[in-house]
Amino acid sequence: MTLEEEALDRIIQLLERVKIPYMVTGSIAASYHGRPRATHDADVVIDPGEGQLDELTGNLRTAGFYVDADRAREALRQRRQFNAIEMARATKVDLIIRKGRAFSTEEFGRRRAVDLAFRPRVALVTAEDLVLSKLEWARLGGDSERHVRDAAGVVELNPALDRAYIHHWAAELGVSDLWNRIAAFDRPPGPSRT
Repeated sequence: MTLEEEALDRIIQLLERVKIPYMVTGSIAASYHGRPRATHDADVVIDPGEGQLDELTGNLRTAGFYVDADRAREALRQRRQFNAIEMARATKVDLIIRKGRAFSTEEFGRRRAVDLAFRPRVALVTAEDLVLSKLEWARLGGDSERHVRDAAGVVELNPALDRAYIHHWAAELGVSDLWNRIAAFDRPPGPSRT
């Protein structure tokens, strides 16, 4: 188990104890659905109430994580993210408050329980929603090639993707151009013009 997986496992236990719905995403999900790659943090989308969030931040501090409770409350109000850093090993987990928009609600509702190498029954983003998230992160980060490569890896290794679903939300999220760039990744080439 990597340091990141160990920290994530501990945070999932705390989320489940407080009954906060969550969804693992980011590079851990990209490694599950696509091509494995090294990561130095973990990303978890959470949907807490205010009382649950306060209980979580208290439990995180007791468990040896640095977390700024005021920043966490502000993240909840603004629907942003905050960090939990495991003090003993400086391992960071990004806790992302679920946005209120239609796509984020749909994405969160579609999450699936899967068995990861370090923990059974983890709520994980679907392959389709991961592709969309990665393309959106690429766009927000100046068309980051790392996120585009992650999305392309998911497309390549998952030929049964619901392409109509991705096409719809790619248009809604303003990433159709990036989707079109990788959508043909697993399709056979067209007939030769020779």
